[in-house]
Amino acid sequence: MNALISDLLAGGPVLTDGAWGTELQARGLGLGEFPDLWNLTRPSAVAQVAAAYCAAGSQVILTNTFGANRVRLAEQMGAPTPWPAASEPKRDAAATGASALQLDLERDVQAINRKGVEISRGAAAGRARVFASIGPSGKLLLNGDVTAEELSGAFAEQVEALAAAGADALLVESFSDLAETEIAVKAARQTGLPVVASMVFASGKDKDRTLMGATPEQVAAALTRAGVDVLGANCGQGIAGFVPICRRLRAATTLPIWIKANAGLPQVAGGRAHYAATPAAFAAYVPDLVRAGASFIGGCCGTNPEFIAAIGRCLRRS
Repeated sequence: MNALISDLLAGGPVLTDGAWGTELQARGLGLGEFPDLWNLTRPSAVAQVAAAYCAAGSQVILTNTFGANRVRLAEQMGAPTPWPAASEPKRDAAATGASALQLDLERDVQAINRKGVEISRGAAAGRARVFASIGPSGKLLLNGDVTAEELSGAFAEQVEALAAAGADALLVESFSDLAETEIAVKAARQTGLPVVASMVFASGKDKDRTLMGATPEQVAAALTRAGVDVLGANCGQGIAGFVPICRRLRAATTLPIWIKANAGLPQVAGGRAHYAATPAAFAAYVPDLVRAGASFIGGCCGTNPEFIAAIGRCLRRS
């Protein structure tokens, strides 16, 4: 087992953090606004989220870099196609508007990711480890929306920036396509940092499959082969559904298990998602998760520092 992961787990299950998007919304992030850009435009608000989770007891906090890959940024900047793969030569920025845009993407990917790590490290101030967040591209390989080479280049660029900025580990999270996950994991492993991979199980009759139909057993087998240090599940559904998923992941691998559930299913009102689960009701499932084999426990969409504090109290009693 990786030394950092081993050290974290020495005292039992590790308390991670909660949601970032909904916490930034609570601080004024507008509908349709790209959260990652706040690293550059509103760093103090981003730091407040990180600091609040540290104050709540998180031993691991994330970074506000979930969508900071060139494929997602290209859409934000109005680029018609993804930026060229890392293997392609850079062109003179003065040559065309398109090449200038590509160089803007390169600059912004570096700046957003580096600043995201810097903010979380500063807020943690040694109280928590910083696991840098890497989200999916938002494109489907199966439909030909993006190529494997484009994804490989995009993730390689992002993880290099995150590692250079001093992240303690890399978290490939909220992925639904196992093929894309494996591409991101391969890029992350090149940095030499510990790698966590977490997928969304919210499809199928029993809500126990990824969007592409993979089961927990299939995901565990594939990600173990891919060389991750920790694997697990996040997002997609409330915490009750994570207990059997955690149990199945635990039975299919010897690796530590990462679990971050939503605060129930959202209800949309006024254009915003609202979650009904309370911190106490959420934390009531923590003993079941520990018995099911969870090694890292936190929250996803709709959870906040109060949820994390409640989980921490429960872990201390167990």
